[in-house]
Amino acid sequence: MNNKKPAAMNPVDIPSVTPLDQILPDEPLLLMGAGPVPVPAKVAAANTVVINHLGSTMARILDQVKSMARYVFQTRSEHIMGVAGPGSAAMEMAITNLVWPGTKVLSINNGFFSGRLAEMAERVGGDVTRVQVPDCSDIDPDELKKLFSKQSFDVLTLVQGETSNTVWNRQLAQVCQLAKQHNTLVVVDAVCTLSTMPLDMDQWEVDAIITGGQKGLSSIPGVSLIAFSQAAWQRIESRTEPMPHWCLDARLARQFWHQKGYHYTAPVSGLLALHEALRLICEESLQGRILRHKRCSSALQNAIESMGLDLYVPKQARLPSVIGIELPADVNGPQLLEHISTVHRVEIAGSFGPNIVRIGQMGEQCRSHHLFRTVHALGASMQTLGAKVDVPAGVAELERSLNHH
Repeated sequence: MNNKKPAAMNPVDIPSVTPLDQILPDEPLLLMGAGPVPVPAKVAAANTVVINHLGSTMARILDQVKSMARYVFQTRSEHIMGVAGPGSAAMEMAITNLVWPGTKVLSINNGFFSGRLAEMAERVGGDVTRVQVPDCSDIDPDELKKLFSKQSFDVLTLVQGETSNTVWNRQLAQVCQLAKQHNTLVVVDAVCTLSTMPLDMDQWEVDAIITGGQKGLSSIPGVSLIAFSQAAWQRIESRTEPMPHWCLDARLARQFWHQKGYHYTAPVSGLLALHEALRLICEESLQGRILRHKRCSSALQNAIESMGLDLYVPKQARLPSVIGIELPADVNGPQLLEHISTVHRVEIAGSFGPNIVRIGQMGEQCRSHHLFRTVHALGASMQTLGAKVDVPAGVAELERSLNHH
């Protein structure tokens, strides 16, 4: 028997901490990357409020969040829920509730985030078939027809917009129609696309749509939304396999979202922010919001090309909500990002692989004054780093395109 006493340990000292007001910049950066995006003042103000997550006030707010979310998702489904976590948590909620060991999953792979859906399905035991789409291309429904003629699948996963490389799966509605013909549920990642471009859950027969708050919705990071169709919910209700996740169990989440019960302590401030973000979308209307995004994104693309820069993805497969710009051979990406943020106080994004930088066109990013500031910052920074770009031509084209639309 070892009776030796443990050696005395020194107490942990109080750390030296710098206050946030000495860390954060005096002038906030204009967030024009691939997310998060600037939030409207009413969304930011709502995020400062804390209330009881189980009280009658919260119940009323949740009812309105669900009602507004149905409008934004374009669905009459009752199975709307929030997720305390980023868009990836909503992804995992969709996957872990619909996929279990032996589930046959067809995963359309356009890039980093569509690959994440496939990985999540594999982690919960799904039998995953990956369809690797050529770079800078969207999925060809004819290729899927060939796969369906050889094999059956329970679930199909894809992104509407691949944020990582700015590819748009333009044929999403046709893919959903094809999947329905083969009794396959469709899970769609709409993190960077919901409310920025058309997506009709009921008409297109999508079975699960996931989105984060911090992109198209112009809310804060960390609170997400998910919608399940009735067919998807029936699969969830009838599952006999154990659920590997407790927080992401949709049947448990239903207690809070639909039965005024307790699941876990909800992110109340984030939900209040999400409420205001959705309310502003309803106030603007989906039609008006989508037209605003189309106008601004098209004008930005025209301005970038008029400066003499190339866009990464051909127009047919180009995602409107995140624009990929090829870097000139003599421009270093990290140096460009550093110069834009330090000198011009504008932040754009790098990439997950391709030699590109990305500019977001989601929510509050789609405002004319933000576009003029961003185009000038991009062009001036390129010139400083030695690239031959025509900044006045880009600004002039931006003005012409915005007025034309």
